[in-house]
Amino acid sequence: MQLPRRQFLRLTGGAAALPATARIAVGQAFPNRPVRIIVGFTPGGPTDIFARFIGQWLSDRLGQSFVVENRPGAGSTIGVEAVATATPDGYTLLLASTSVVISASFYKNLSFNLVNDIAPVAGVTRVPMVMVTYPAVPAHSVPEFITYAKANPGKITMASVGNGTTPQLAGELFKMMAGVDLLHVPYRGAAPALTDLLGGRAQVMFESISTLVDYIHAGKLWPLAVTTAARSPLLPDVPSIAEFLPGYEASVWFGLAAPKQTPADVIDRINKEVNAGLTDPTLSARLRDLGGTPLTGTPGDFAKIFVGDSEKWAKVIEAAKIKPE
Repeated sequence: MQLPRRQFLRLTGGAAALPATARIAVGQAFPNRPVRIIVGFTPGGPTDIFARFIGQWLSDRLGQSFVVENRPGAGSTIGVEAVATATPDGYTLLLASTSVVISASFYKNLSFNLVNDIAPVAGVTRVPMVMVTYPAVPAHSVPEFITYAKANPGKITMASVGNGTTPQLAGELFKMMAGVDLLHVPYRGAAPALTDLLGGRAQVMFESISTLVDYIHAGKLWPLAVTTAARSPLLPDVPSIAEFLPGYEASVWFGLAAPKQTPADVIDRINKEVNAGLTDPTLSARLRDLGGTPLTGTPGDFAKIFVGDSEKWAKVIEAAKIKPE
């Protein structure tokens, strides 16, 4: 329906100025009432924290409240559905993450299509995970671990925070690219998984750098590598998995998204203000403290990450035959 309208505006020449002015007015007037940021997880987790960081920034910049609303359940798909079916006016946003694109492939018979129903607005931050082992594991580098795993197929336990989660898929991608067979054991969250890893009942785990960094510095866990393509400033001496397995990348990213038909000028306005925040010393320092790297760029730049990871993790889920329990 948009193409004929654009053709009409071109044909009518000067009349195009009126719709253009109206579009600009929409962007300039936004927001004139509170905006909801939907988070598909409970309060206190990283998605919730980043939503509150960016929500406070936008509130201060735009003079309206950006209120975080938690809609947990079904791997964040309940929250995504709330945004996908909301009025596309910019007043309902989603704090999207890698978990969102994974859950869209992991859970079947959803009422929405993530790529078709959700519009990427602005990246916020990218956070690496770390591949760590129980210190007694006789492998202190990725090549040594691959050799050890190949000599013990199916005997090394890989703990994760749950089935169909980003850490599990980071491990599954590693298994596929390294050609190793690890026994995946899902736990109900990071705390029980870490308890077994710290006790030696599990041998390897992929998890957020912010969760693991204190255990690493205390010598309770051994860091083999980070999962981002580049090394992390929080662990500068720890290599990336990509240094040994070229092309490996399994970071956790966060960003804002909106219902698909949200006006472009509203999306551009939010994107502009988020990017301003990512260069602000105070906000960027908060992101760095949690291991994050700012994800500046246009809505199109964020869309490439959003759509690219949707396709990437769908393939991993299918290849590894991962299904909801």
